Amino acid sequence: MVNEQEFTIAAETAWCPGCGNFPLRKALSEALQEMDLKPSQVAIFSGIGQAAKVPHYIKTNGFNGLHGRSLPPAIGARVGNHKLKVIVESGDGCTYGEGGNHILHNIRRNPDLVHLVHDNQIYGLTKGQASPTSEESIKTGIQVEGTTSEPFKPIQFAVGMEASFVARSFVGRQDHLKEMIQRAMKHRGYALIDILQPCVSFNKINTYQWYDKRVYRLSEDYDPTNLDEAFKKSREWGDNIPIGVIYKNEKKTFRDRLLLEDDQPLVEKEFESGDADKIMEKFK
Repeated sequence: MVNEQEFTIAAETAWCPGCGNFPLRKALSEALQEMDLKPSQVAIFSGIGQAAKVPHYIKTNGFNGLHGRSLPPAIGARVGNHKLKVIVESGDGCTYGEGGNHILHNIRRNPDLVHLVHDNQIYGLTKGQASPTSEESIKTGIQVEGTTSEPFKPIQFAVGMEASFVARSFVGRQDHLKEMIQRAMKHRGYALIDILQPCVSFNKINTYQWYDKRVYRLSEDYDPTNLDEAFKKSREWGDNIPIGVIYKNEKKTFRDRLLLEDDQPLVEKEFESGDADKIMEKFK
C-alpha cells in the first residue's frame, strides 16, 4: 500500500478548528492509499471556497478554477488522459449554486470522474450566508429575516436525472465515507457523493450532533439499481437521513460516445507543430 506521507503536504490550513474538511481530507487520503494509487495518478479539481482548498493540502496533481467552474477543466483532463483518476472537490454553493448549470450537463454527458460535494448547507468562505441547500427560514448575517427559498435537494435532483452513481455520506462516519469514495472511484461514469459536513463557525443548526442523531446506513438488501426505490430514498430528509449508494445506473460514459480511433491518451500522442498550422489555415 502507498505510504500515507506520499499524500501529505506539511502546510498550515485555512480551515477552522473542528471543520468537517479535516475528516473528509483524511478519508480521501486513506481511500487513495488503500487503492494503492500514487499521487501522480490522481488529479483533484476545485473551484473557490473552503472545500476548494483541498488540492492545497493533499499531494496530488491539483487545479483551482473559478467559483462553480471545477467541472469543465476536470472533464478536459479526463478526455485528455483517461488513465488519470479525476476527482472534483467543491462545496454546496460552488456546485449547486454557481455551478448548477455544469452539474446538470455533466450528468447528461456522464464523464468518468468522482465529484465530492462538501455540503455544509451554508457559505463558509464568504462568512455564512445561506447556500442553495440551506433550510428555508434559516437566519444568517445576510438573511436576517430568514431565507425565503426552498432548499435545493441534490440527491433527489441527481436521481431524477438518472445520474450513473448517486451517494450520500457524513464526515462523522469516516469509514463509511472512505468506502463511498472507493466505490465511486471504481465506478465507470459520473459519481456524485453529497457529503454532509458541518460548518462549525457559521451553521449552528446542522451540527455534528444534529446529523449524528439522524443519519442511518442503507440496509444490505437495499437495491440501488431500482429507480423507484431510489427516488423514495432521495426524498427522505429530516428525522431520518439515509447514507450510502442511493442510485446506480451502468451506462455509456462520455468517452464511450466519442468514438475514438484508439485507446492512447491524448497526452501521450506525438504532436507536430505543423499539424496546428494546417488547422489554423482553415480559419483564415
